[in-house]
Amino acid sequence: MLTAASAVTGLTLPTGLAFAQAAPAAPTPAQSGNAGHYRFRVGDISATVLSDGLIGGPPRVYASDAPEAELHEVLRRAFLPAERLTLNLNTLLIETKGRRILLEAGAGQTMGPQGGRIFENLAAIGLRPEDIDAVVVSHTHPDHVGNLRTADGGKAFPRATVFAPRADWDFFVRNDPDLSYMPVPEDFRRNFAAAIKRSVEPVANEIQLYEAGAEIVPGLTTLPALGHTPGMANFLVQSGNDQLLLTADLAYHPIVNVDRPWMPGPDRDKDTALASRRRIFDMAAADRLLVLGFHYPFPGLGRMLKTDAGYAWVPLNWQF
Repeated sequence: MLTAASAVTGLTLPTGLAFAQAAPAAPTPAQSGNAGHYRFRVGDISATVLSDGLIGGPPRVYASDAPEAELHEVLRRAFLPAERLTLNLNTLLIETKGRRILLEAGAGQTMGPQGGRIFENLAAIGLRPEDIDAVVVSHTHPDHVGNLRTADGGKAFPRATVFAPRADWDFFVRNDPDLSYMPVPEDFRRNFAAAIKRSVEPVANEIQLYEAGAEIVPGLTTLPALGHTPGMANFLVQSGNDQLLLTADLAYHPIVNVDRPWMPGPDRDKDTALASRRRIFDMAAADRLLVLGFHYPFPGLGRMLKTDAGYAWVPLNWQF
């Protein structure tokens, strides 16, 4: 996940990444703005989308093969600016069989100053970080692990068992990762890699590594979704006849990666990522699954339709 333009765009990248911060102070009512949590159910499982805020960057980063004129026209018709594509950070809390499990930790402020909102949104539903029993991440990019570390280097979720895909841990944490596939300056790559290692440091000795396809707890299964990273997983939440599919970073924004077939620049192996995207989107469309997109406009819920041109995103109607 990148937050600024590639060298090809000619825009300047930030020279460093801020590391994850402690939970921000609770906002005053005047600062609170709109809701950052959204409750619904998956069968007997209580589910809440918790926003960790926003990140983003030039649209070209997320639509690497889009013709320039067509990309600008698609953004214009969607009433989106041509200079910056805003992405949400939609983590999900599920409560099942007496356990509270957070799917994705969120960015904190590793990817910019608008992240790190998950703690105030937990507080808004009456919970503290100590109330989380497990955190399961789909992959180890900073916007998915940044909130694991407090500003003083402690565990942000002190009681939680943290699960991460083994292949990502081996690539990003145990080794010095080769990030040459990222179309960004070398200093950005170094800081990106450092942000990952720093974010997971407090949980490194206790990490639970999984292979995509494993069941984490009854009702929560991981699905292989390789390509974006070596080990990225998707999540399938199931209770009775109800299912919810979390697609992580298979796509960044439905305007450019679902309604249009353009390929995200941050995918490490673009051909494998494309095959994963098509396989999982086909499944979502065929089974009419409810889908949560990690970076889609909040609360990120909707369904995939198969079309002659590929797919179309249909947002879920807001439920009160």
